[in-house]
Amino acid sequence: MNADFEAADGESGPDRAVLLAHGAGADRNAKPLVATARALAAAGIPSLRFDFPYRTAGRRAPDRPPVLLAAVRDAAAELSQRTGLPPERLVLGGRSMGGRYCSLAVGDADDPLPALGLLLLGYPLHPAGKPDSLRVEHFPRLDVPVLFLSGDRDALAGKDDLEKWASTIPGLVDFHWLAGGDHGFRVPKSLGGKGEAAVLAEVADVSARWVADLPGRP
Repeated sequence: MNADFEAADGESGPDRAVLLAHGAGADRNAKPLVATARALAAAGIPSLRFDFPYRTAGRRAPDRPPVLLAAVRDAAAELSQRTGLPPERLVLGGRSMGGRYCSLAVGDADDPLPALGLLLLGYPLHPAGKPDSLRVEHFPRLDVPVLFLSGDRDALAGKDDLEKWASTIPGLVDFHWLAGGDHGFRVPKSLGGKGEAAVLAEVADVSARWVADLPGRP
């Protein structure tokens, strides 16, 4: 597995860590993931960014669902081993497809993966052009805190629809909407676009604050 571990700044041992999975067309070096990892480190929270097997093999098409789910579980186990933290102290998530498969692992009907929370950056509520093919069947099994951080112009998850279906999640749900942002977090100048660096900083800062504010070790 290709992975990058970002150690936490500071000397005290962390009581939480974050797994960051990439979207279908990206890899572990996607800018939102790197920016988020750096913000987490500054907040004293370690993280692990990893590549799914198809990216490691140099392929463009994502692996089949069982392979993607297994990769999430393997990466979570590696993060737990690197930090010495139990699975229930890990926040799982990432961009688009990566975040979705983390949520599927946590919401697995037969073998749910323990987690402290889910950090979903641009959750793809449905495939492109298929608004009726909703990816929500596991939502009622998500009993951990969830942050949905999305652009309010995301063509794969309209604001009203995402808020509607997120209401079926029993865990505490928070939203952060990037004003004018699309699925790739791009904000056009016509809608007051403030530049890529500013958007990435917003994504990273909001994510790090949310993770840091989750309940501490019992």
